[in-house]
Amino acid sequence: MSRKRRMFDIEMPEEDPAETFPAGKTDDRDARRGPMATAIAETAESSRDRAQVEARIRAENDALAQEHVRLKRAGLITDMIPLDAIDTQKLIRDRAPGADFELAELTDSIREIGLSNPIRVEPSGDGRYELIQGWRRLSAYRALLEETGDAEAWGRIPAGIAARGDALEQLYRRMVDENMVRKDISFAEMAQLAVHYAMDPLTPENDPEKAVAILFRSAGYQKRSYIRNFIRVVERLGETLLYPQEIPRALGLALSQRLDEMPGTAAAIKAEFRDWDTRSVKDELEVLRRFAGQGGDAGSGDAAPRARSAPTGSGGKAKTTFQLARPQGSAKCVAANGRLEIRLPRDFTAVDRRRLEAAVAALLDQID
Repeated sequence: MSRKRRMFDIEMPEEDPAETFPAGKTDDRDARRGPMATAIAETAESSRDRAQVEARIRAENDALAQEHVRLKRAGLITDMIPLDAIDTQKLIRDRAPGADFELAELTDSIREIGLSNPIRVEPSGDGRYELIQGWRRLSAYRALLEETGDAEAWGRIPAGIAARGDALEQLYRRMVDENMVRKDISFAEMAQLAVHYAMDPLTPENDPEKAVAILFRSAGYQKRSYIRNFIRVVERLGETLLYPQEIPRALGLALSQRLDEMPGTAAAIKAEFRDWDTRSVKDELEVLRRFAGQGGDAGSGDAAPRARSAPTGSGGKAKTTFQLARPQGSAKCVAANGRLEIRLPRDFTAVDRRRLEAAVAALLDQID
């Protein structure tokens, strides 16, 4: 007897047309790769990651470099620079020769509390730097080094390092603008700077009066006019005067006018100061006032002129001084007990002796 076979309905899952791998296998493509293919894929992925990291690093370095250049141009990057590595030839300074009475105060301040505002330099090559701002601060450090001999404390100075490339005119103007805010800057010093700017072979302007318009562009018209008047004083008397920075504005303007009107005035002033190296500020200003016609003027706004006579010796005898305008210049006459002196910018040894004797005799006869 045969048995009947029982049939069962088996439901098969629908076949995924996208599935191409054999039954029982997973969709792990990496597992299906060979060792070489896996190594190549890992290397490519690592290279992509490294390239991304390097790109980020380059971007950060570029940003830092740009910021460094910006700070350097602004002089905000500072370093301790040896004093003997700093040169001062690039800019002709506006400080007139002579004593700087405030330098001692600055030196004492730096000694006690240090330097609060670094100087400004720019690299000049071979480890050297050129000073572009801070002449007095550098001078104070050099004075302290010479005074103490302490190179550890005063042999180097804090300096902002500016990038090279600023035009010479811009450096001059920056120095001018810095000095304009100083309350002690004088018209003579500003005029001297204009003269030096015109003398500098690297600047395009040779006329000091035109240089005023370049350097003092931020100053008012009237102030620039005053500076131009002082240029005549500086050009004709600069090497003779010990204290040009002490000349008040009114005196400088009057003296400038007198130098133009009387050509011999400059020679007479030089003769007055010849061999008089011990004069004070007061002495020098009084002489300039007399030559400028302010010797006896009241209400000029300046200090009172020197008295025409003063006691000499224990006998109380007087000394009289006065000026006489002559073609050769102003003749200074000094009369004292037993002495009559005439000082004039002229070589009297060139005058024939007989003529000179006759002139002196006639003078004495008229006095008697």
